[in-house]
Amino acid sequence: METRIFHPEHDTNAVAEAAAILRRGGLLGIPTETVYGLGADALNEDAVRRIFEAKGRPQDNPLIIHVPSADWLERYCQNVPAAAYRLAEKFWPGPLTMILPRREIVPLRTTGGLETVGVRCPNHPATLAIIEAAGVPIAAPSGNTSGRPSPTTAQHMMDDMAGKIDGIVDGGCCARAACRWKRWSACWAR
Repeated sequence: METRIFHPEHDTNAVAEAAAILRRGGLLGIPTETVYGLGADALNEDAVRRIFEAKGRPQDNPLIIHVPSADWLERYCQNVPAAAYRLAEKFWPGPLTMILPRREIVPLRTTGGLETVGVRCPNHPATLAIIEAAGVPIAAPSGNTSGRPSPTTAQHMMDDMAGKIDGIVDGGCCARAACRWKRWSACWAR
C-alpha cells in the first residue's frame, strides 16, 4: 500500500480526499495539538481493527473518539451531564478527554469492550475539518507502532507507518501538551 501525504494548507482538495479515506474504511494519520494520531472511522469495526493491527496494539485497549464539537456528544454518548458541556465549552477544542457512557452506535471494538467511551475534540483546524467532512467521529490512538515514541510530525509518522496506512495529513509540528482526563460516574450526572 502506498501512503499518501496530504497538505491541506496548499491543496484545497486535501480535506475532502482525506475524509473519503475515512468513509471507505481506510487509515489516516491526523495532527492534533499533542501528537499525530492513527485515525479511522470510529463506527466501522473493520477500520478500527486495522488500527490495532497497524499499531501492534492489544485489541482490548480502548480508543478515544475525536469529534468536532460538543454538539456531537449526544450522538455517541448517553446520559451526558451538563457539567460535560461546561467543560467542553472551557477546554474544547483541546487536550481534554471525557469518559462517558457509550451509545450502541459506538462498537465495543472501539471501546475495548467497555460500556464507556473516551471523547475529545482536537485543537487542529485540518483534523476538525476532516471530521466534519467525513461526517463520522475518528477513533485515533497515537500514530506510532506500540512501544515507539509518539509522532509529533508527519515525517515521524511516515517513518513508522509508511505502507501500513492510506494517508497522513501534514499539519506541521504538534505541541505535545499533556492531555487531561475526566471520568463521569453516576453521581456527576445528577
